[in-house]
Amino acid sequence: MDEKVLIVEGTNDRKRVKQILDEPVDIICTNGTLSDEKLETIILSIEDRDVYILVDADDAGEKLRKQLKRELPNATHLYTLKGYGQVETTPIDYLTELLNAYFFVKGRL
Repeated sequence: MDEKVLIVEGTNDRKRVKQILDEPVDIICTNGTLSDEKLETIILSIEDRDVYILVDADDAGEKLRKQLKRELPNATHLYTLKGYGQVETTPIDYLTELLNAYFFVKGRL
């Protein structure tokens, strides 16, 4: 099992992040707002692991972030810029710099 977990909203976000990461990371897609049951399943699967949250800079993303902050208070929150909106449309260079602070990324030392 990978030590680190990255929570994103959708499968396109996961694909975008996978292009950049150069280490094994368990990437969980929420596919939007989480039901209590789905959230509990996620929480149980990530106990004792380093959790990072990267969601869209829009209303739906902020709602999800608030929900995750309540349930996962020790998670590290990563933010794309409001002007980029969605993780999947955030420029690769920006995402690489953002992720480089916490993960091994391709093309970086």
